[in-house]
Amino acid sequence: MTPDHPAGPELSSPSLAILEAIARQAGAAILSYYDADHPPELKVDQSPITAAGRAAHVVTTDALRAWTPDVPVISEEGVLPAWEVRRDWPRFWLVDPLDGTKEFLQRNGEFTVNIALINGTEPVLGVVYAPALDLLYLAGQGLGSWRRERAGPLERIRSHPAPPGAPLVVAESRSHPSADLERYLATMPVKRRVQAGSSLKFCWVAEGKADIYPRFGRTMEWDVAAGDCVFRESGDGCPRSSPLHYNTPGLDNAGFIIGGPLVQEM
Repeated sequence: MTPDHPAGPELSSPSLAILEAIARQAGAAILSYYDADHPPELKVDQSPITAAGRAAHVVTTDALRAWTPDVPVISEEGVLPAWEVRRDWPRFWLVDPLDGTKEFLQRNGEFTVNIALINGTEPVLGVVYAPALDLLYLAGQGLGSWRRERAGPLERIRSHPAPPGAPLVVAESRSHPSADLERYLATMPVKRRVQAGSSLKFCWVAEGKADIYPRFGRTMEWDVAAGDCVFRESGDGCPRSSPLHYNTPGLDNAGFIIGGPLVQEM
């Protein structure tokens, strides 16, 4: 099998177990910097990058390449291949080794390791791991979505669209408030608003702690792919509908709404 036509890992429980192990290794690398004073640097786009993020990048990408040497890896902290190089890739890994850098710097625990396998334009395997909370979410196409807290067992998580007209629990970003979000929420009944950092917001919708996660403004595909996989596979009987697509020319999203009332997903 050549790199142009990678087979990729099987969509199976053993693959989920390997993903969990890789995410935990990356999380351990991050936590080795958690209580130390390592000032962040600024990337070209003025977003922060830390030594912890670089360390998690090395751990994750090395492990994925050792496991699936024929499957390309795109990481936020790596060299990003041009659209002309990757446009025909059938499968690739998409990694955010430290999602929620602001939360990491604030030491509030709400940062994650995100790893997703993209097949065509959709995520088919995903892991979201919050190492400071020791909270892990796993999902695979046809395998369902799962949650493990600390040393506990894997527990199946499921979500359902809210009934039409029901007041909604809204998951929103802790670090990215938005006037567009306020205008959107003014159009619907809101029961409660809950804040979280990183891709945990996807997982909260997937496990039923929130009904909807609206996000306005630009995000990158590595920010959302693993959490999106957890959300999609949390459907009871069939996948949840997601507006997100992957391997776009800019590897970015203009905005999205995850979850919501039943009529919105139809």
